[in-house]
Amino acid sequence: MRRTALATLTLAAVLLGTHPASAETVAAPARGWEPAPAAPWDVGAGVRCDFPVHGEPVVDEVVRRVLSTYPDGSVRRVAYKGDLVVRVTNTGTGASYDADASGSAVVEHRPDGSQLWAVRGPVLVGVGQDQGSLPRGLYLVDGVYTMEISPTGYKSVRLLHGTTDDLCARID
Repeated sequence: MRRTALATLTLAAVLLGTHPASAETVAAPARGWEPAPAAPWDVGAGVRCDFPVHGEPVVDEVVRRVLSTYPDGSVRRVAYKGDLVVRVTNTGTGASYDADASGSAVVEHRPDGSQLWAVRGPVLVGVGQDQGSLPRGLYLVDGVYTMEISPTGYKSVRLLHGTTDDLCARID
């Protein structure tokens, strides 16, 4: 099965660290792919980069498919795929970078609020101060990797093969 891509507003919020996400509720697993549009986002100075950052999709063809649910109907596993390019802008200077975050993932939502991501390809990951295995920042993580997100939002990225691109440095 082909693993698939990330970027709904809820998932973007988790990756960018604006707040931990909880499992969504659906009546039953979806039978097909459905649009999963991303929304623009903002983080203040010092949250990810030393300056305020705005992100806005310029290409967004991400879709999702619910693979399984818990007995109460909440999502257990969901797959994401599709093209996603996010313009990341330093709102203090106007410097920007178009980040291709067209990776794919299968995300397992656990009952305790934690998540396990199995990822292939580039995805935007935001990390707060002392909130991850990467230093505070905004990254384009590319390759084959897993990411565990604890119930408190701590992100542990484990690269099997890949790279991290510091987007704060690109738009400083």
